[in-house]
Amino acid sequence: MATLSAHASPPWPNSNFTPNSNPNPNSVPDHSQTLDFDSLMPSQPHSPPLHTVTALPDSSPAAPPPPPPSLLHLSFNQDHSCFSAATNNGFHIYNCDPFRELFRREFDGGGIGYVEMLFRCNILALVGGGSHPQYPPNKVMIWDDHQGRCIGELSFRAAVRGVRLRRDRIIVVLEQKIFVYNFADLKLMHQIETVTNPKGLCAVSQLSDSLVLACPGLHKGQIRVEHYAQKKTKFISAHDSRIVCFALTLDGQLTATASCKGTLIRIFDTDHGTLLQEVRRGANAAEIYSLAFSSTAQWLAVSSDKGTVHVFSLKVNSSAPEPEKSQSSSNSDAATTLSGSSRSFIKFKGVLPKYFNSEWSVAQFHLQEGSHYTVAFGLQKNTVIILGMDGSFYRCQFDPGHGGEMTQLEYHNFLQPETAL
Repeated sequence: MATLSAHASPPWPNSNFTPNSNPNPNSVPDHSQTLDFDSLMPSQPHSPPLHTVTALPDSSPAAPPPPPPSLLHLSFNQDHSCFSAATNNGFHIYNCDPFRELFRREFDGGGIGYVEMLFRCNILALVGGGSHPQYPPNKVMIWDDHQGRCIGELSFRAAVRGVRLRRDRIIVVLEQKIFVYNFADLKLMHQIETVTNPKGLCAVSQLSDSLVLACPGLHKGQIRVEHYAQKKTKFISAHDSRIVCFALTLDGQLTATASCKGTLIRIFDTDHGTLLQEVRRGANAAEIYSLAFSSTAQWLAVSSDKGTVHVFSLKVNSSAPEPEKSQSSSNSDAATTLSGSSRSFIKFKGVLPKYFNSEWSVAQFHLQEGSHYTVAFGLQKNTVIILGMDGSFYRCQFDPGHGGEMTQLEYHNFLQPETAL
């Protein structure tokens, strides 16, 4: 069971944190930007934080640059406009477009294993990690960067595996249980039992009028979807094997799932649990690291340990017929390359392996095999952002009509001091 300890006087602060904001978080349009990190002020001397906080260091030619920190976790915020890096001595926040470091908070030897942003506002969720955790790994610390300190915490009997935030909810993921809290007063709203979930898999919609939560079910290969507005639970038998990755669209109406085999990605309607589309990453087994829908649900990006990021066209988006034609063209090209003629597959259907008839990706980008990469779609049209646990930041562009290898537009190593602006 979770226990709560608040470091701030009631009432609990509003998660929107905009001047003169409406106290109801659901009244704020989800596509809006709340308080920009550029306007954040450092901690005031009269309000000491719970631990030492160090802002970005001033340039000093006399002092040698510090060694780069060790990355423990990377994650995008809800609209993919920013990303956070949890390290062995704090956390860093970066803007994606244009790329630049917004700020960092460094603690004296204390590691942060997980950072969850709330769009662009000053509230973050922190979980300690690394060899010397700044906070106990069984606690979620609510950090207010205006005050430069933690204003509350949620304590559990087991290690926290993940945290998800909405403007109105805090979702905490343990290895076999998920807790859903109301953000305004931290009241526990729901508990969910899951199959063993060491990766902390969980996804939540972000539209104010559509609260949908997806998590592992109680059986291997099963996804559980909670439609809170409709007070409905849907179980989807997505795969025969263990699920290792899944994602939700912003409205929660679609989910993409991948199993430990890593060859097929399936897209389901979360309302009825209907399989809408199946795409193939490859013929050989792989570990899927991340799945990401575009904001319009027209595209799906996939990263794996094979070092290739794939972009698939989604037929479930009926408002975008042209990309579907591009996907069909791309699939035919792939078939022609493999057999010499796309029509030959029709003749030998049922004889050749199933993957010859699969839907293949429209575009790809090749990286170092074995490294861990996280993907999201950029704010610019037809762009993909790729984050690597080696500190790499890539912005790539794909051609929706011709497909093929993506064009690299930008690269940075965000762990190097010279890239911090």
